[in-house]
Amino acid sequence: MTAATVPVARPPAPGNGVLRTVLTKVATALVVLLCVATVAFFLVRLSGDPVKLLLPPDATAAQEATLRGSLGLDRPLIAQYLDYLAGLPKLDFGTSLFYDQPVAEVLFGRLPATLELAAAALTVALLLAIPAGILAALHRGRAGDTGVMTGVLIGQSTPPFWVGILLILVFAVQLKILPASGYGDFAHLVLPAITLAVYSVAVIARLLRSSLIDVLGSDYIRTARAKGLGTGGVVFAHGLRNASLPVITVIGLEVGSLLGGAILTEQVFSWPGVGRLTVEAIANRDFPLVQATVLFFAATFVVVNLLVDVSYALLDPRVRVTR
Repeated sequence: MTAATVPVARPPAPGNGVLRTVLTKVATALVVLLCVATVAFFLVRLSGDPVKLLLPPDATAAQEATLRGSLGLDRPLIAQYLDYLAGLPKLDFGTSLFYDQPVAEVLFGRLPATLELAAAALTVALLLAIPAGILAALHRGRAGDTGVMTGVLIGQSTPPFWVGILLILVFAVQLKILPASGYGDFAHLVLPAITLAVYSVAVIARLLRSSLIDVLGSDYIRTARAKGLGTGGVVFAHGLRNASLPVITVIGLEVGSLLGGAILTEQVFSWPGVGRLTVEAIANRDFPLVQATVLFFAATFVVVNLLVDVSYALLDPRVRVTR
């Protein structure tokens, strides 16, 4: 007789784990966006009746009823909600009550200015944070480290609008070398980009310092030093490369923060981006436009977090979903 063959369980292929992780994250992201869209739809209607703002103060009740009917605001709330959800997959957010244009056109018309500001702020943040983090790690416990960490503490605790106002007072009012507001050439971009980058500089520099200190204390770093490799070679050839993974993750998250945090900065500097558009839409009770801008900021954070999670699943097998 032959012995019965006992099936041996095989571990799932790495690709299957990554695929399941990606699908799970995508499904979660869609649920989050649906929740955000729902909350935005119902909460924005608590701000009041936009018809009162669109008509003159002496408008009659009949005129208000006519305008409300033409805007579709007299329909049952659930019907408006279902129409709103049906248009989301097609990027149909309705028509702006204030601009009388499709919301998508208004939103995407302001998007390049916000992307430009966020890209400039991220560039400034990286140019300042990476050298600061390396300096603090190499001079741990000394004057350089103390100076960097003091700057980090100030940067993380200072409101962006206050930073913007201070920069305007110094460079626009006192020194008169940069414009205080507006949108145009490179000079108009400097102050808002620095304002938006301050918090990101603090976050990235602090994490890079901590990560680099851990790496520089590793055995292979001591071995490299024992072989005569200089400080620059140790830091850039070995230390910085291995300390970069958590930093890259935070940089990805900061991209979402820069886009979402541009509201106050754009308002201070009169920057014609999505952030300022959101403030204007709220003031005008422009329901469709407010819903679209809120969903845009939420989608930015969700997509960035999704990309970070997927990158972790690709780089670190321990976070993959297994059977």
